[in-house]
Amino acid sequence: MNQSSHSEPSSGASGGGAGGASAAGSGPALNGSTTASRATDAGAQVGPVDAEWAADAARERAPLAGLRLGAMERALFLAMRAALYLLSLLPDFALYPLGMFGGYLAYLLDRRHVAIGMINLGIAFPDRGERERRRILRASYVNLGRSAAEYVRLAGWFPRRLTRRVIYERFDYWDELKRQFPGRGIVVLTAHFGNFELMAAAHAMHGHQITLVHHTQRFAAGDALMTWVRERAGVNIVRKRSAARAVLKALGDGQLVGVPFDQNAKRGEAIFVPFFGEPAATSRTLARVVARTNALVVPVFIVRQPSNRAHRIVIQERIELCASADAEVALEQNTRRFLRAIEDIVRRYPEQFLWQHRRYRTRPRGMAPLYEERARHRDSRPARASQPR
Repeated sequence: MNQSSHSEPSSGASGGGAGGASAAGSGPALNGSTTASRATDAGAQVGPVDAEWAADAARERAPLAGLRLGAMERALFLAMRAALYLLSLLPDFALYPLGMFGGYLAYLLDRRHVAIGMINLGIAFPDRGERERRRILRASYVNLGRSAAEYVRLAGWFPRRLTRRVIYERFDYWDELKRQFPGRGIVVLTAHFGNFELMAAAHAMHGHQITLVHHTQRFAAGDALMTWVRERAGVNIVRKRSAARAVLKALGDGQLVGVPFDQNAKRGEAIFVPFFGEPAATSRTLARVVARTNALVVPVFIVRQPSNRAHRIVIQERIELCASADAEVALEQNTRRFLRAIEDIVRRYPEQFLWQHRRYRTRPRGMAPLYEERARHRDSRPARASQPR
């Protein structure tokens, strides 16, 4: 992978992905042992949690991270994989326009998610006219199309050619953090922004350990394809069912853990904090994990460059955490700061954000839902008025 003139990577991680993924990896500021070797070593330790974590890690190293497919699902997976190989034979001057056309076509036909995107953009940019908001949303769809073209490259022939199109900004910052905070884990705060699928893959293809915590998808063949592409790039996959121990251990061992933090949370796990001024249901888990492990939090995003074929991974300053003695106050304040970092990068590059997600689906009690839904989700329903006896 190319580096910017003022950075020289040795080992690190930045991750993100679809489906609420997060990533953990050993960084340049940290020791060089891999997660896989840690898992093997952990089984020899006395603690039962370490032994369970090692067993989970061993299972996740199975092909497709242990995913089992039926005969029809496997046939479909193999057919999709073959199709991506064939598409990857197209040269860039054909593949990129094809992806852009697909993204633009989706903008024209995907009425449901266009409506969601326009609602989200109205919240984020109320001072901009409808025409400008539609331009941003259209560009967001086209960005997804370009990302799809690059995904074909990842899944097909010659995937490592993509590494020549990604540079790091301030990669030596990890070394600086190591000197300042030896032994402390680092949360890489990211979002579904730019070509978010490329972050972990490019990093792994450059030879650096990275583990992705993956939420299993309902479409088994599609899940298998996504898992195969990531594993092929060198990314270790941990399924979400066994992620908690792995993430806590990774941070405890001083590793990097990447967390996409821009998705709606269910009511039971949510705290409502402003995102573009609107109360957004956001997971409490990250702030709790940071408090428990004393980890640092560093925002990292992949930004598509003006050429539209090159990318820059931007490593920002660590977030100063609230150290209030009141745990609930600290949790709310830190979650606000996490979202503010994402909001800031989205304001700078709104065309690269995933506006089609129902970010405000879970509403505070008593607030009306924002999105039209075929079957109203329980978290989006306004609270019922109490009936007099």
